[in-house]
Order: sequence, then C-alpha cells, then structure tokens
Amino acid sequence: MFCGAGGAAKGYQRAGFYVVGVDIKPQPHYCGDEFVQADVMSVPWKALGRRFDAIHASPPCQAYSTMKSLKHTKVHPDLVPLVRDKLIESGLPWIMENVPGAPLRTMIQLCGSMFDLRSTGERYLRRHRNFESSIVILQPECRHKGKAVGVYGHGQAGLLGQRMRTAKAPEARILMGMDWATRDGMSQAIPPAYTEFIGKQLMEHLA
Repeated sequence: MFCGAGGAAKGYQRAGFYVVGVDIKPQPHYCGDEFVQADVMSVPWKALGRRFDAIHASPPCQAYSTMKSLKHTKVHPDLVPLVRDKLIESGLPWIMENVPGAPLRTMIQLCGSMFDLRSTGERYLRRHRNFESSIVILQPECRHKGKAVGVYGHGQAGLLGQRMRTAKAPEARILMGMDWATRDGMSQAIPPAYTEFIGKQLMEHLA
C-alpha cells in the first residue's frame, strides 16, 4: 500500500514474495509484479486475506518529516492511525513503515549503514526508517562510520554540513539500490535492502 516506485516491493521480491502495489498516483516505473492505481483508503482491506499472505504499508511521511517545519509547507494528513486500524482489520500479518517522528508503536529502525549501502569511498547512505509490525522483527545494530550521503528532495543535491550531503540521481541509484527509479521516486522510497531483511523474517513467520 502506497507503493510509489517500488523500493519496498523490490526487497520483498528478493525475499521470495509476489508483490502487488497500490498507489493513488500512476507509477510508470513501478518494479513490482502487479500495479493497481487506487485510493488505498478505499480498498476493501477485510477481503485481502482471500488473495494475499501479508500487507506492507508506507503511508505518506510529510506530516511527520522534519521538513514540515519549513515556511510555506502545506499541511499533510496524519494517516498512520487510520492505516494501522485498516491493517489490523485485514486480519493478515502486516508491516508499516515511516520516518522517525511518526507515531509508530513497538518499532525497529533501519538505516543504510546496517546493509553497507554506499556509493564511493566511505560515504554511506544515511536514511533512517522506522517499522511497526504485527510480527516480531530483529533489530540490527547501526554501524555509522565515515561521511554520510542522503537522498532527499526533488532532484536537489548539495551540502548539509561537513559530514552530510545529498546525492545526485546517478549516485542515489547506487546508494538506494534502485537503478530503475527516477530521482523523485527515490526521494520517497526506502531501499530494497530494508524490506528484503524484513521480508525474509516475514517469510519464516508465514512458514
């Protein structure tokens, strides 16, 4: 749910899942097995158990992002509580992802350093994302070292202090592991490595 370009989808595919993505916007670069353009909140979640084994949801993060404090930033909906209710209503095992600061419960946090995501030298992807789940997921240890690189904004690249900068599109594709995606698509995505890690544990749970 809220699949975007399919960063999460690719990770679940690598873990062995057949992935159907749902998003309200067209996603011409989506990499999953099937795509359905629809309003996620209007989907009959209770009926999903007849076809699917699990659900992943990544509701929009703008309501919780640090960028919301900027001037002229529009108000975004707080969907996490509503999506949680829908996930529980489905009766399926589920995962929900969002940025630090989002109101997730009993969560783990993943970042690029845990999966050695880097482009050149010692610049590692700094992209923390939190995950709430109906199943138990292991929490790996952060291994921050060297200088960090971020993938933010809409095609913008530049310095964010001495130890942090944003990546241009070619480097961002390497950092994120998303060679099919546009720069805008990557700015809203999570690296496939994150959901491959979670997906393997979800597959064991289902087995």
